[in-house]
Amino acid sequence: MEKMKSNIILIGMPGSGKSTVGVILAKMLTKRYVDADILIQNIEKRSLQDIVDKDGYMALREIEQRVLLDISCRHHIVATGGSAAYSEPAMLHLKKNGIVVFLQADLAVLNKRIHNYQTRGLAKRPDQSFQNLFDERLLLYEKYADITVESSRLTQEEVCDVIVRQLDEHPLYAPFRGK
Repeated sequence: MEKMKSNIILIGMPGSGKSTVGVILAKMLTKRYVDADILIQNIEKRSLQDIVDKDGYMALREIEQRVLLDISCRHHIVATGGSAAYSEPAMLHLKKNGIVVFLQADLAVLNKRIHNYQTRGLAKRPDQSFQNLFDERLLLYEKYADITVESSRLTQEEVCDVIVRQLDEHPLYAPFRGK
């Protein structure tokens, strides 16, 4: 029998709402919150874009994998970077104690929400279009997701409500029940 899982791992494209939903969800479920992009920036003492500019997108992916593999916690919401799903070791590590929630937003909505793709620190090939990146990552997000929430036409609070309802029905989710 698989062990119960207490973490909620948020995956999805930049602009899908991982960071904002993560904070709201942590408050709703009385869990702590970890943002992998912020962890990376604090550990590296520089921005994601600076890492991509100076060391390349693959360096960012390697750093992200290392940081995700070091996450060891219970009863947390973990917002991953958009490229986390490229690392099978990191995703399998996070799934050991976490329910993975894919915040799926369509390309048109992502384009409306995000205007700074060139300076956002995306781990993508320099010649790669956002459409191509979206198509490539979609398959990975679907591969690792335990729960998928279509977030395009919902407010962040509505996304959280859907996640909570689906977690309540998930057989491996262990909610925090006090001290």
